[in-house]
Amino acid sequence: SSWAQSPATPVTLPATLPTTSNTTPSAANTAVTRYDNTLEIFQPVIRNGGMVASEQHLASAAGAEMLRQGGNAVDAAVAVGFALAVVLPNAGNIGGGGFMLIHDAKSNSNVALDFREIAPANATRDMYLDANGQVIPGKSTRTPYSVGIPGSVAGLTQALAEHGTLPLAQVIAPAIKLASEGFTVSPVLAELFSIQRTHLERWPSTRAVFFKHNDSSQTCKLEQCPASAIRTYAAGETLVQKDLAETLKIISTQGAKGFYTGEVAQKIVSTLSGTDQPMTLSDLAHYKTEVRKPVEGQYRGVQILSMPPPSSGGIHLIQMLNLLERYPLKQYGSGSAQSIHLMAESARLAYADRAEYLGDPAFVNVPQTGLISKKYADELSVKIDPQRMTPSSKVRAGQPAPYESDQTTHFSVMDAQGNVVSCTYTLNLSFGSGIVAEGTGVLPNNEMDDFSVKPGVPNAFGLVGGDANAVAPGKRPLSSMTPVIMIRDGKPWIATGSPGGARIITTVLQNIVNVIDFDMNIAEAASVPRMHHQWTPDFIRVERGFSPDTIKLLESMGHSVKVMPTMGRVQTVQREGNLFFGASDPRNPDGAPVGIDQSK
Repeated sequence: SSWAQSPATPVTLPATLPTTSNTTPSAANTAVTRYDNTLEIFQPVIRNGGMVASEQHLASAAGAEMLRQGGNAVDAAVAVGFALAVVLPNAGNIGGGGFMLIHDAKSNSNVALDFREIAPANATRDMYLDANGQVIPGKSTRTPYSVGIPGSVAGLTQALAEHGTLPLAQVIAPAIKLASEGFTVSPVLAELFSIQRTHLERWPSTRAVFFKHNDSSQTCKLEQCPASAIRTYAAGETLVQKDLAETLKIISTQGAKGFYTGEVAQKIVSTLSGTDQPMTLSDLAHYKTEVRKPVEGQYRGVQILSMPPPSSGGIHLIQMLNLLERYPLKQYGSGSAQSIHLMAESARLAYADRAEYLGDPAFVNVPQTGLISKKYADELSVKIDPQRMTPSSKVRAGQPAPYESDQTTHFSVMDAQGNVVSCTYTLNLSFGSGIVAEGTGVLPNNEMDDFSVKPGVPNAFGLVGGDANAVAPGKRPLSSMTPVIMIRDGKPWIATGSPGGARIITTVLQNIVNVIDFDMNIAEAASVPRMHHQWTPDFIRVERGFSPDTIKLLESMGHSVKVMPTMGRVQTVQREGNLFFGASDPRNPDGAPVGIDQSK
């Protein structure tokens, strides 16, 4: 372009700048106009052959490699899922569970695959209470009794078998290579190891995987070394996981059976054994996934697909969107006190309903149709004062029945054939139970804490639940995971989702509103500050970056506002015509979108 200057070429300004008029811009102004031609501060990655976005660039690359080898979005997603179990051990997993939304282009169908963890057969309603009926601290998060029957291996292999095109051995090969040859520990992962040291060092089998000797002169086995003689991995060091590589090899040749029966299953049960055997070989052998119909809503003409129960995410995302649709959010603006107030009040109502009604649909009758009904939103909306907050003490669950007719990490994938995957899976808290199953490299979850261990008592995320989510054998705990596929003009448009525990639903909500209402591209939508409200405790949590004036306005409406650490790490892919866009949340610098270009 004529205005472009080489960095080595000095620019000489004329002694007198040319005058301008309203109709004829000067050459200088033309140059400025041609340079400053966009409102966008952040830009997504753009490719024309397909796109993968995940929380770890090595896992994203593994998925993109499957697309490059001729696989589809499901092949790529399964490769990502297994690779994350290696390179993102705090959340990626084969010892946890989750949910996968699939848009199958060949059949033009949408599938919600539920591979959520399940309570063991020996689980009981009061298993986390002492003789006085009080919650035993840590039993549902830091012991063998915190582990639900994992579903990730069953879910990933089933998705591949039913919707993929490549052999399991080919798809799992990148994960095996990363585990056997090792990968470089990032500053982010090194910090997580350090923060979670006391959680991880309690178990000899975990020390053997994630710890090193302080110096090379030490000869004690890591499992037996005193704490003063060992340390967690530092940034720049190579983490090799030989046992995990062997487990992945068994799965690659035997499928899910190699995980749920045989040597791997025996080692998992042996490590978790307790006085009353919290998990048995029978529990693992009888694990079953569920294929469900996605929950569906409409927001400003865009079709929103997400997970039904036992996830609360899809229902309450749509419930909040139904409430917000009546307000001109675009006019109010992104980050305005008015927009934040309305999102907080909508979340307050939705999370109150969550505590009352949501649970495993095999055990409780969830009034799903009523909760996502726009008529129910009409009824709830009268509880929202546009100018004043309503204290949570005055908010109780609504009555959706009349409108019935008769954590964690996320990755998103799109391919050139029109297939789409949006998947969120989890260990619950960071590194799950913290207990590596000896000889397997597998980190089991601590998902049992997602039940209401005692109705009315908050869980680790501060969420209060009731009888609908009480512990029971064979039951799936309630989740906030909210994988989303958005359909526009009949075609898949965006796939997105996030980790974040109780904050997942509001994170995904804001990501959608940022794109649809505030005209942001997917990179910008992931980058702006976020808010969260969950009914109780009664305050708006915000990230740093909101204007002090905005916070003062919210406080004048009656809100308590607290600036707290960042929330969520969305992973989003988008299709516009023949172009694919990818964006990974900047809150995690390890994440990255990786796409491919079609060969010319």
